[in-house]
Formats: sequence, structure tokens, C-alpha cells
Amino acid sequence: MRALIAAAIGLAAALALVFTLTASGSPTGKTSPKPLLTTVPSHP
Repeated sequence: MRALIAAAIGLAAALALVFTLTASGSPTGKTSPKPLLTTVPSHP
């Protein structure tokens, strides 16, 4: 029975953390103007 209560408390804490992070919104920022390198440069 104690394991079930501990699992319920852990689940409630995890859900509270997820809801808190969701409520705070996404961080402000922007993407980099430089494109990522997708190919390996040629060997000299």
C-alpha cells in the first residue's frame, strides 16, 4: 500500500512540474542565421 501511495505522490509531483513548465511558456529567442554544415568538407 505504501508503494502505491509513493507512486501516486511521485506522479502528482511530475505532473505539477510539467504543468508549471508548460504554464511558463517557451523561452524567447531566435534561430541562428548561419546554416548548419550537413556535409563533411573535402580533405586537402
